[in-house]
Amino acid sequence: MARRRVAIKRKIQPDSRYNDESLAKFINHIMSCGKKSVAESIVYNALDKLSHRAKGEALVLFKKVLDRLRPPVEVKSRRVGGATYQVPVDVRPARGMTLAMRWLISASKKRMEKGMSARLAAEMLDVLEGRGGSLKQLETVIAMAKANQAFTHFRW
Repeated sequence: MARRRVAIKRKIQPDSRYNDESLAKFINHIMSCGKKSVAESIVYNALDKLSHRAKGEALVLFKKVLDRLRPPVEVKSRRVGGATYQVPVDVRPARGMTLAMRWLISASKKRMEKGMSARLAAEMLDVLEGRGGSLKQLETVIAMAKANQAFTHFRW
């Protein structure tokens, strides 16, 4: 961590099709090796497939998926008196959004569909229906926080 100054928050430009900042952030998470146009096509194709299958507006469904995946608490390691405790802490909104995007992408990459846009659309559809690998990861994080609830007094 920096000791002198707090890092300034950079303003992100909204995406070109839906004019939304969270979708632009998600495109940046998908992007690899600086290929933004490839990442945009993957995300836009996945949103088109999702809106076609779920019969709704793509951006609204995307926001609903991210809201469902955002964790309320997570565990952080705290070393107290020679022992390390997993202490549950509340998640800030920006960190929750980042975790939700990260879990959605990693669960999509593990799927068996052909093409990343199909995998992403299928994972988003699974999250909307209450199943999927990313929701499983959310449940494990919440279960860890609940199991270590006795150590909340170590939070500072």
